[in-house]
Amino acid sequence: MTHPVEISFTATDVAGLAGRAGRIAILVPKAGRLPAGLPRATREALARAVESEAWKAVKPGKALELAFPAGLKAEALQLVLLPADADVATARAAGASIGAKLGKAETLVLAGNHGRAAEVALGLALRAYDFSAYKTKKSDNGAAAGGEAPAEPAATTSRTGAPEDARLSDAAGGTEPTPDAGSGATPRGRVIFMHKDPEALARAAADGAALAEGVFFTRDLVNEPANVLTTGDFADRLLAMRELGLEVEVLEEDELARQGMRALLAVGQGSESPSKVVVMRWNGGGEAAPLALVGKGVVFDTGGISIKPAAGMEEMTMDMGGAGVVAGVMRALALRRARANVVGLVGLVENMPDGRAQRPGDIVRSMKGDTIEVINTDAEGRLVLADVLWYAQERFKPAAMVDLATLTGAVIIALGHEHAGVFSNDDAFAAAVLNAAKAEGEGAWRLPLGAGYDKLIDSRLADIKNTGGRPAGSITAAQFLQRFVREDVPWVHLDIAGVALPPAETALAPKGASGWGVMTLDRLVRDRFEKQG
Repeated sequence: MTHPVEISFTATDVAGLAGRAGRIAILVPKAGRLPAGLPRATREALARAVESEAWKAVKPGKALELAFPAGLKAEALQLVLLPADADVATARAAGASIGAKLGKAETLVLAGNHGRAAEVALGLALRAYDFSAYKTKKSDNGAAAGGEAPAEPAATTSRTGAPEDARLSDAAGGTEPTPDAGSGATPRGRVIFMHKDPEALARAAADGAALAEGVFFTRDLVNEPANVLTTGDFADRLLAMRELGLEVEVLEEDELARQGMRALLAVGQGSESPSKVVVMRWNGGGEAAPLALVGKGVVFDTGGISIKPAAGMEEMTMDMGGAGVVAGVMRALALRRARANVVGLVGLVENMPDGRAQRPGDIVRSMKGDTIEVINTDAEGRLVLADVLWYAQERFKPAAMVDLATLTGAVIIALGHEHAGVFSNDDAFAAAVLNAAKAEGEGAWRLPLGAGYDKLIDSRLADIKNTGGRPAGSITAAQFLQRFVREDVPWVHLDIAGVALPPAETALAPKGASGWGVMTLDRLVRDRFEKQG
């Protein structure tokens, strides 16, 4: 996986600053006070800079960059405006301003004694993410430009048992091997924070490092192509997290059939990738009932027989975004040894058109026992979640439950790419999730549920149909899911279709997968489910 840039912490010492190569960033309070001990030529250059109109235009959390600064060997120096009373979001933005500019050389951050330096480090790590596993561009010296070599896609097994070569395919139907000489990524030089109390800063930054690992894991999963991230490969990556202390088990199709998960199995029956449910357990909270996190994991969504238009279909590799977030949260909890009980369940399927694929008009029976009329095979995620939600409740008797899914285009029409849609049967639990999202700077907005919307998904032939049409599309999808949630279980549904793969870079991520939700749910666990003391 992609790992966060290496960050270390040391005591402030500017004696050798003039001879340091690479990049230097200085956290500057609003008054423009600069660190003592800088070379004279540098002090004079920076004094002019902080008096300039350009500096006056810099907003908190942003930076002014000086190339080849006087008196320094460094190739660039960033003045990062960060008031002493800056909030968490501004401190992370300051880190992102540094992280976005990282190169091959070492970066030195002069953090003084700033109280938000740990948040600066987290923002730097998150923004420095770079998914370049399939870039093959070479550097000028002919060697691979750097980074870890991407793993060769493992051979998958079809339903007939024949091996399938998971390779990168060209448009003409031929194949190319996955790049094997190292990626074309620019390697990130390490980052050193100089601070008045480096040991305290290192302790404060430790949980942020675990959180960054979880976010990166999610981003990698969402960014992977579907010929690599098959249901089997996804499950294998989750099984590998046993080494972190997670309990992980994979339920195969025969077990899913025994459990009665016919709705989930119907979605994947047209694919050569077998459907699976993966269960991840972190037991850090004694005997307390767990929080259950449930994720939609459609590794590729063609729409099935109700096939999607070709334009933009390549982005349907991200339709496993909900499962990716659940996986990232579980990784972060294990890395920071959370004092809570959390179970993560992901339904892994692929929605393909085939002679065996489910059809519009089919009726399937869910694990709960309700029958579902399939009106549109492209409304498949709710079928997956229906069975996994019910299984989670039957087996684990959770204290509360959150599901995440790139579920509807309708939520993008309603909220754009700024907010996830939040739906809930419990006002207090919804407030806890919204407060966690606000604390972590991840946009979330509550939308309604109500009995009136149930009429839109009533079926003439079955207990329920899987879509109510265009009106209130994200609401009727949530209303469908609520049918599979027991009344006494606090539940929140997060529709992340607009935020999982936004069309442009965000404050803490380059363009591509955002990892939205990992920080929110980690915060929810800290605030509501983690044992104190």
